[in-house]
Amino acid sequence: MKKALKIFGLAILLGLIVCLAIPRNHYIVRALIHQLPNIDDYKIFENRVISKGDAQKWRVSEKYNNYHFSQEQFAYFDSYKTVAYLVVKDTMLLSETYFGGYDKDSYSNSFSMSKSVVSLLIGCAIQDGYIKDINQPLSDFISEYKKGERSKITIRNLLSMSSNLSWDESYSSLFSITTQAYYGNDVKRIVLNLHSLGEPGKYFDYRGSDPQLLALAIEAVSGKKLSEYASEKLWIPLGAEHNALWNLDRKDGTEKASCCFNSNARDFARLGQLVLNKGRWKGVQLLPEWYLSEATSPVTELIDKELNKPNQRYGYQWWHLNYKNYSIKYARGILGQYIFVIPELNAVIVRLGHKRNDVKIDGHPEDVYRYLDFGFDIINQ
Repeated sequence: MKKALKIFGLAILLGLIVCLAIPRNHYIVRALIHQLPNIDDYKIFENRVISKGDAQKWRVSEKYNNYHFSQEQFAYFDSYKTVAYLVVKDTMLLSETYFGGYDKDSYSNSFSMSKSVVSLLIGCAIQDGYIKDINQPLSDFISEYKKGERSKITIRNLLSMSSNLSWDESYSSLFSITTQAYYGNDVKRIVLNLHSLGEPGKYFDYRGSDPQLLALAIEAVSGKKLSEYASEKLWIPLGAEHNALWNLDRKDGTEKASCCFNSNARDFARLGQLVLNKGRWKGVQLLPEWYLSEATSPVTELIDKELNKPNQRYGYQWWHLNYKNYSIKYARGILGQYIFVIPELNAVIVRLGHKRNDVKIDGHPEDVYRYLDFGFDIINQ
């Protein structure tokens, strides 16, 4: 038995050595060292700065931090290692609480909230006239997609996660394409070499390839790095108080658009406020109102592949939830990063942390409902 286990172990080691001998598999070393993603991973990656301009400080409500969380609420925050919880109401800071040594200036990876940022930047590219129609084929912007089934993929297919490309959205496998994209050094090569699994535009099937391709399209039409365009079109106009960081796949490389925009709770809230403002900021329309309306509404002609029913929860890289008579639009990241936009209450809620509840209710993480309830309590105090 011991001999068999030893042989098995040696076989695994030999396989790993052979695997690591292939240059494109060197990401495995980093994945083994760091293992699961962390909100502080900006410290281990190369970054490109999203530069701020003149800071516009949030107004502060007269009721600022008047609400006192219950022991049960604090216990819930603690159970999922929350680091920030913030509520903006009527464009004023109503409540903010920080945990675990984090504060208003602390960076956190947004993970898949980055996808929602990319969606906003597509709206900016439409406003700039770079993109004429979201039904344009991707091949208009990326020549590698001009042939075969891939030539049928449109910008709208990518926005709505209905490209039907060969991307494996697996977070636990060391050898998955998602792990390779996160820890690897050539995310552009990965997404340019995907193949079609069939007709696009039929299923909402969550995948990290689609926002990455959208980001490449933005760079192609604007002639700017994604971070540079984000700075010019969002971060400077929104009056962010801190520079943001976008993780790169290598030094001077490509932004990992599907996962890795880093900022703080107050500045993340500005993105929610922009959505609440229907794309306007300080009297300037940063992206079209019609686009934001579509982006934050579910694309109902698609079949939700996970739930096996018509899609009612995803728009253009933004999630949608009807809860307690509120029509909530939100961005979300895998470790419980959330920006909630609640038009009926003229409010934005941001939650950042290390963990989320993996139990889902109708396709939404259970903790989404709890954080919304906490926010409702604060707003209605």
